[in-house]
Amino acid sequence: MSSDRSRRGLWQRCQRRVDTLSLADPFDIADFIRTLAAHRGRPIELVPVTDRPNLPCGLLVTTADADYILYAADTTPLHQHHILLHEAAHLLCGHQDDGATLNSAARTLMPALPPALVERVLGRTVYTEPQEQEAEIVASLILSRVSLRESPPATARAPGLEALFNRPDPRSSGR
Repeated sequence: MSSDRSRRGLWQRCQRRVDTLSLADPFDIADFIRTLAAHRGRPIELVPVTDRPNLPCGLLVTTADADYILYAADTTPLHQHHILLHEAAHLLCGHQDDGATLNSAARTLMPALPPALVERVLGRTVYTEPQEQEAEIVASLILSRVSLRESPPATARAPGLEALFNRPDPRSSGR
């Protein structure tokens, strides 16, 4: 029971957070990140990464002067948006690491960044952690909210079940 209540509370908290966001229409992930950076008063650099076997598809690296979101460049645009929103959600939620310092993934992906500059590294590898769950839910809710505003053009709509049974498509105004 308590775990159900806890999960429900997490979803409600995430929904309230997303409800307060002003999401442009049409939504542009780069503009969203720039707005978040301006709101936080510090730059957020997006760092596309390829060839990352055995490494997370996204990382948030925070230094004293900037935040860096590393994301898989060799995946679909939708997956990239989700990765970027997940890492941005850590910033939106004010997440802190649990004492982790510059880990091997960040060292591999950003070798030129001196370890002494890194304040925290958050990777999206363990979804059982409460912060990872919260970031995942916030990212999913944002994507859901902006996706609901977009509908495919009429020519892109596939015939529905009506076509299988030779029934008129209700979207065609009876013609």
